[in-house]
Amino acid sequence: MGDKHSEILETFENQYTQREYEIEISCPEFTCVCPKTGQPDFATITLNYVPEKLCIELKSLKLYMFSYRDEGAFHEHVTNKILDDIVNACHPIRAQVTGDFNVRGGIKTVVKATYFKDADSQTGFK
Repeated sequence: MGDKHSEILETFENQYTQREYEIEISCPEFTCVCPKTGQPDFATITLNYVPEKLCIELKSLKLYMFSYRDEGAFHEHVTNKILDDIVNACHPIRAQVTGDFNVRGGIKTVVKATYFKDADSQTGFK
């Protein structure tokens, strides 16, 4: 059994398994909370993935992204957590999650986390 976030994600069967193709999904209204200050952090989260047998269902992805709205999370943590949950849900050939966080306190952060199915037989993460 997963955590409260990952349990929200749903998938559907990829009908084009005979070819590789990339899906890009952008979530420009992502919000979480800074665990140090309690202030909101806003970001555009972009998911790029090459499906194998399953694709992520978009309504469930929207609800998944909204589930972070009141949660304290560092930018690095939440970006990697989203990637972990996507990989666990649909087992893609490869995937990348980019968290492009808005400027706050004069600092802009962009976090990219990447997964390759055959990169590491243990985890798939480089």
